[in-house]
Amino acid sequence: MNPPAAYLDLNRALWNARTGPHLTSDFYGVEAFKAGKSSLNQIELDLLGDVAGRRILHLQCHFGQDSLSLARLGAQVTGVDLSDAAIAAARQLSAEIGVAAEFICCDIHELPQHLPADVRFDVVFTSYGVLGWLPDLPRWAALVSHYLRPGGRLVLAEFHPVVWMFDNDFTRLQYSYFNTGPIEETEVGTYADREAGIVHQSITWNHSLSEVIGSLLGQGLQLTSFREYDYSPYNCFAHTVAQPDGTFRIGPLGNQAPLVYSVVATRP
Repeated sequence: MNPPAAYLDLNRALWNARTGPHLTSDFYGVEAFKAGKSSLNQIELDLLGDVAGRRILHLQCHFGQDSLSLARLGAQVTGVDLSDAAIAAARQLSAEIGVAAEFICCDIHELPQHLPADVRFDVVFTSYGVLGWLPDLPRWAALVSHYLRPGGRLVLAEFHPVVWMFDNDFTRLQYSYFNTGPIEETEVGTYADREAGIVHQSITWNHSLSEVIGSLLGQGLQLTSFREYDYSPYNCFAHTVAQPDGTFRIGPLGNQAPLVYSVVATRP
């Protein structure tokens, strides 16, 4: 199943347009981050454990808050994203807070053209709203496997594919749970700022859990942890209801549907 030829250009332009509003949004809280607040959630902190001294490859890092949060914890971090606006912002943010990290601007599948083939990492990390932008998960899993050292781990925290079956208002099922091909939409605003003056096309894919896990197993990675969560750490969907612990559920779904899942897989 070949992706539309223009998908990378369209999606790069979308994320370039989003970067400015995201930097000034309450959602991302950049000023609090600059003052020392971590952008990492408890889900991924629990999965990652102690990262001090670890080499971490952060795929689809946006403008680098999570990369820099990991670096603040003592990790040596390389962040990768296709948006040149986001990577420029990540480098600027790194300089402003005085925390070192390497940032590479490219489609992640082009990473071997920018990062030496013999470089290996203790952890490949990626989180929340990332896999849907990729058309080919076996290719993604091969990249993950390539850059992990023996014994290294993939740590993935991602929105559950059940969420992407619904329309944006969560009133009806609109899309297949399974990957039946590219989903072409026109997006208005952004999840971080609904009023942002952005109207832009996007091309995404729905990936079932079996597709995600199967692609990793197909590369010989060993699944060591899989969990599903009935909440989101982010207020980024319609009709969210804040929970006492600071997490969010989607009102029409209550606690009856998974909103997030996590995977840890190890390279033998």
